[in-house]
Amino acid sequence: MNRRIAVVGAILENPKECQAEFNHIIAEFKDIVRGRMGIPFEDVGISVVSITLLGSLDEINHLTGKLGNIKGITIKTSISKKEV
Repeated sequence: MNRRIAVVGAILENPKECQAEFNHIIAEFKDIVRGRMGIPFEDVGISVVSITLLGSLDEINHLTGKLGNIKGITIKTSISKKEV
């Protein structure tokens, strides 16, 4: 299987409302998640999450598509050109 490294940046505009669904989806893809860092900005009610992935393009796109469909979440993804 051709796999690539990807970094997903997520901004949760209202974490109290969408964080449970966000975490549930990330758990569904635990096989491709290699690292995760979250930074809460409690004073403004926003959380920023960075997720590092190692998976096929289909797996990466499936995960980011599901995350992008959650109300109140903005997703941006960067995928390596090199296959590993």
